Amino acid sequence: MDVVVEFGDWEHECCGDAIERDQVVDVTCLLIAVPGTQPRLIETHHEMEIGRRVERIHGRVVDLEVVLADGSTRPILRVPGGRALRGFGGDDGHLEDPWTGEVVSSPREHFLVTVRVPARRLPDPSAISWT
Repeated sequence: MDVVVEFGDWEHECCGDAIERDQVVDVTCLLIAVPGTQPRLIETHHEMEIGRRVERIHGRVVDLEVVLADGSTRPILRVPGGRALRGFGGDDGHLEDPWTGEVVSSPREHFLVTVRVPARRLPDPSAISWT
């Protein structure tokens, strides 16, 4: 089963590792459920959202995309680590097309990481209560 995990913003910039296609990952995620929609899984290192359910996602990365300013997505070779995105370390933090090597320009640092996990079912959003 393929599961999409959202990476980015301050959580990833703070202490997120670089992610590459075919890498095995173990990610702690906040499960965000809104009635009538699919649950969202958002990478977290700090679990600071009071009342949010936390899910562990363990599997192999099969796709990486950057979310562009207009909301569309574009495949990328890898998601840079948080230090690189902030301009520190030996990695320049650039985004690259996985097939052409072309640099992908994006003013946002929001990424969708598709992880293939053993068959499982996420909770039905209508069955989750945060109160």
